[in-house]
Amino acid sequence: MTKLIVFTDLHMVPEGRRVFGIDPFARLQAGVRHANAIHPDAAQVIITGDLTHEGDVASYRRVGQVLGELTIPYQLMIGNHDRRDAFLDSFPAAPRDGRGFVQQALDVGACRLILLDTALRPPSVANHAGELGAERLAWLDAELAAARDKPVIVFMHHPPHATGFPGMDRIGLHDGDDFFRHIARHGNVRHIVAGHVHRTVSGSFRGIPFSIFKSPVHQQPMDLRSLDSSLSVDEPAAYGILLLGPDSVIVHTEDYEIASRSTPQREPRSR
Repeated sequence: MTKLIVFTDLHMVPEGRRVFGIDPFARLQAGVRHANAIHPDAAQVIITGDLTHEGDVASYRRVGQVLGELTIPYQLMIGNHDRRDAFLDSFPAAPRDGRGFVQQALDVGACRLILLDTALRPPSVANHAGELGAERLAWLDAELAAARDKPVIVFMHHPPHATGFPGMDRIGLHDGDDFFRHIARHGNVRHIVAGHVHRTVSGSFRGIPFSIFKSPVHQQPMDLRSLDSSLSVDEPAAYGILLLGPDSVIVHTEDYEIASRSTPQREPRSR
């Protein structure tokens, strides 16, 4: 099987600042070091957006500093807290499509990975919803057609469907119905991976399984009634793990702060 590590919602800030009282730099660095130690055999690390909290160059510089410690190849995506121009200035080698969107397709193991740019154009850290629009949907359509019968895993920042959190669903992907109509034409999407929600959520929508992962920083409280999209709780940092085979997608979540404090014990054999 091919192993992927998924980080999302890094929310990096300039040195000396915190987010909800939490240091994103220290949390991400701990996650990177944990992934290096426990999963050196991973094929890729996919980081599904919100690399920074305010889209500033100083924060992108700090993201690059931490990710420079990774011993695993990594791919960067952007989200609603990012600024596309500042990101591309900071990471000029980052893949993009022919129209400047931060998206790409790559083959890993038996699968094709499609990494979508769901940030608004022009980007706005004040409007946290996502969109694809005609240009990006056309690009997606072409990449799905090129994949033919190869299993496809789609990565995106904004979930394209409801998650059960009303506040977050209000700032989800506005053209999610169009997204699902496009992927239904091809029938080769096996799984959708997203972030944005700061909570572990899994299930299926229109017959396609999805996984949403927690952040290395702050998490969404388990409040399924609130319309507030700015709630936060300090729960353990996490990243996701995907194990991909030609006929399977296995998903795990690693609460690496807890794991780092625990020493595995072997259960004594009964006599």
